[in-house]
Amino acid sequence: MKVEQIYTGCLAHGAYYIESEGEVAIVDPLREVEPYIKRAASEGARIKYVLETHFHADFVSGHLDLSNKTGAEIVFGPNAHPSFPIHSAKDGEILSLGNVKIKVLHTPGHTMESTCYLLMDEFGKETALFSGDTLFIGDVGRPDLAQHVKAELTEDILAGYLYDSLRNKIMPLPNDIIIYPAHGAGSACGKNMSKETTDTLGHQKHTNYALAPTLTLERFRAVLLEGLVAPPGYFPLNVLMNIQGYDSIDKVLKRGQHALTPDAFEAVANETGALILDTRKAEDFAKGFIPNSINIGIDGNFAPWVGTLIPDIKQEILLVTEAGREEEAVIRLARVGYDFTVGYLKGGFGAWKHANKEIDHVEQVTAEELSKIVDTDPHAHLLDVRRQSEFMSEHLLDVKNTPLDCINESMSEIDKSRKHYVHCAGGYRSMIFISILKARGFDNLVDIKGGFNAIKASGKFSLSPYLTPSTML
Repeated sequence: MKVEQIYTGCLAHGAYYIESEGEVAIVDPLREVEPYIKRAASEGARIKYVLETHFHADFVSGHLDLSNKTGAEIVFGPNAHPSFPIHSAKDGEILSLGNVKIKVLHTPGHTMESTCYLLMDEFGKETALFSGDTLFIGDVGRPDLAQHVKAELTEDILAGYLYDSLRNKIMPLPNDIIIYPAHGAGSACGKNMSKETTDTLGHQKHTNYALAPTLTLERFRAVLLEGLVAPPGYFPLNVLMNIQGYDSIDKVLKRGQHALTPDAFEAVANETGALILDTRKAEDFAKGFIPNSINIGIDGNFAPWVGTLIPDIKQEILLVTEAGREEEAVIRLARVGYDFTVGYLKGGFGAWKHANKEIDHVEQVTAEELSKIVDTDPHAHLLDVRRQSEFMSEHLLDVKNTPLDCINESMSEIDKSRKHYVHCAGGYRSMIFISILKARGFDNLVDIKGGFNAIKASGKFSLSPYLTPSTML
């Protein structure tokens, strides 16, 4: 028996490869399925099952393509009613895989169809639990996502289901089984996940607040719902794609990898209204970019920020990337449902510049330069685009917090005629913020290189004291 976690850091997502005697089950696959197919082929094995723990909100699963390409059976737990054939497993049902067994445990709470899969070895010993978004390392799945698809599924109702699922289905299991969750730290599907991506159930019983044996339902609800922020807008749209189906990743890749000369790229942009998405590093974007393009760097939290800031998953997109990263960008967009990339700039920004096309740039200053500016102009206006929780922990005195997440709401409060110095933690989000506003006619924005980290390291600025949760009340 082999169990392998296939972890994708940019989505904080764990898929799983389980193999026994030439038969394979894949748990919660990503959109691009060739790596799973090649992995099985290298072992001379066939993929028998695609096991889905629930209808995912934060990414589009690869269940359809994987089933179509391998003949594998798609398995969901109870209450799943998608628009394509599946095996709807019953609670407690046993699935055979080679000489091991997989037991279906229906664990509603994160969603109503949420299901865990309990792996039993060839001797019948319970060894691992593929817990989806029901149980994370250090946390449990948030119960407020399903109501964005079905309004009657309130967070209070789902929290009650989750409480029962944890206590009646998971906590009675042996302490030595390994927990394999669908996500780790950085995912928006929970709020307190550990950086560790696996653990024993016994250790989680001691360290995970949600598994405390004395926790009452009322207290569980209160702790679970405290501090939840609104999920990214693309979440319910991804759920619907996972329920209703979607184009094959092969079709998406073919459409997106259409190389365009600078003239053709410009013509498509003008004729279609496609959004120009520049995925280069922030510092490269600042030096020169196509006017009205948006910068979301592929080496940061690319897909989640795309999903947060581009409201329409059917938006046509034109790509500007580093050489050789065009396919990667198309795939990573498709992972979160953005299937309508219509081409990329052949030769990248260098080709655009060589063609003597119009370019724009972002003014930048270092922390040291900013210090001199503030000394001569104490009314210099600074914008901190970090999340409110980061801002409350520590920030510059007399700085306005305008989180990138809330850019559409805060835009009206920014004076176009006034110069603003913008920072995040390290420079990734501030460049996204500036690029979006520049595309909407805000020209007096200056990026602070290195962000708050550089500002703090310079030692030239007064900072607010660290605010503990008690002092923030």
